[in-house]
Amino acid sequence: MILNPGDVTLAAWRDIYRGAACSLSPAALPAIARAAIAVDEILARGEPVYGVNTGFGKLATVRIADADLATLQRNLVLSHAAGVGDAMPMPIARLMMALKLASLAQGASGVRVATVQFLEQMLAKNLIPVIPAQGSVGASGDLAPLAHMTSAMLGTGDVFFNGERLSASAGLAKAGLTPLALGPKEGLALLNGTQFSTAYALAGLFEAETLFQTALITGALSTDAARGSDAPFDPRIHALRRHKGQAEVASALRSLMAGSAIRASHIINDTRVQDPYCLRCQPQVMGAVLDLLRQAATTLGTEANGVTDNPLIFTNPAEALSGGNFHAEPVAFAADMIAMAVCEIGSLAERRLAMLVDPSLSGLPAFLTPKPGLNSGFMIPQVTAAALVSENKGRAFPASVDSIPTSANQEDHVSMAAHGARRLVSMTDNLRAIIAIELLAAVQGCDFHSLPSSPTLEDIRAKVRSKVTHLDDDRYFAPDVEAAISILQSGALSLTTLPGVI
Repeated sequence: MILNPGDVTLAAWRDIYRGAACSLSPAALPAIARAAIAVDEILARGEPVYGVNTGFGKLATVRIADADLATLQRNLVLSHAAGVGDAMPMPIARLMMALKLASLAQGASGVRVATVQFLEQMLAKNLIPVIPAQGSVGASGDLAPLAHMTSAMLGTGDVFFNGERLSASAGLAKAGLTPLALGPKEGLALLNGTQFSTAYALAGLFEAETLFQTALITGALSTDAARGSDAPFDPRIHALRRHKGQAEVASALRSLMAGSAIRASHIINDTRVQDPYCLRCQPQVMGAVLDLLRQAATTLGTEANGVTDNPLIFTNPAEALSGGNFHAEPVAFAADMIAMAVCEIGSLAERRLAMLVDPSLSGLPAFLTPKPGLNSGFMIPQVTAAALVSENKGRAFPASVDSIPTSANQEDHVSMAAHGARRLVSMTDNLRAIIAIELLAAVQGCDFHSLPSSPTLEDIRAKVRSKVTHLDDDRYFAPDVEAAISILQSGALSLTTLPGVI
């Protein structure tokens, strides 16, 4: 995949997150070279430029001698590599590196072509720095994580080379690379930026999109299992509300249930007037989720194509301008939105699951077992889902509303985008398990009907039943849940006809 800086689609970033190789468009090289020359011209004029010939943060008033400029950049990197916690997952670390590559390549950061190509080579050779995932407040950029990335380029710290953890110096040697020596501005350009937060937020968005679509499938299956009505999905209802996502979700649910013999069997003479909200209001809830995720996607797509370090270098005339593009408030807001959406997808799915195990609501055997009492059936899987929903609710508290001043109050308002984005991966892991449990319950519920569901949903049922058999009597349940999670992770249930975020 060729990266054209400033013009990379969200679909391309998603492919990189999922393992696609990428390289920089050669057309970007002249702009990079011009910005590096501009840095030399600015230094030659003897002007003070933040982080180039001055100290950092509160120490910006300290002027650095020309002979110490290279040392200044190296010291910056090593001193800022102060992260803690588990290492970033490699797919997200790769995405972060690609985001940084595309940002530097826009010719506004003042780095040399060789430095950009060094990062590109690391990606090409699958040389991924070990980056502790905690330690960024989302301004002035994701300093600690990006410092660990840059330290590996200097031969310090650890890396994964083709999946094996090595010292950075050993990994560079195995990859045929010589440790990088930084020029003026380069350490600051590599450290300053929102790429860590943006990579995590994008990963959360990509996982949320897939799980949103899967939840539409399980929602349709649960509706049929409970012999619910598809009348609430009538397009006339949603045309009056005018929300695009709501109308698309209703259309998707109608399509998923089209041709269901279960539904056809109770269209006439069904004494129930209305279904519970967890069935009836799926278009309204999931449509709002879809609209919210799309709004977050727009923000993150813009951020991923932006330049977010400081100061920025302009070439005509050669000038360095200090600003605040490193402040990750847009990413923090987007991450909070994704967290809320993930929370609501799981909350609605768990309510459908709870409805299915309750015979007074679903009309199915209690806890979806043929012999309730002797068997507990799906009693505790619903409890597990409830626990995961509650956990996600706690994690969904907005990160963007917090700020703790740093750098002796020079950096007095920060975004907290980093942990706001980082929590999304664990939240989507929880959501995947919730949906997997609903999938098992919905298929089990449909098993109690002698009639088939729609062709689309019957195909889904067959895929599930090829991995998990019908639950007649109680058995060790955890492997069933793990099998269902694996089905979701494999993409076996993906349908291109469902509305997407990207």
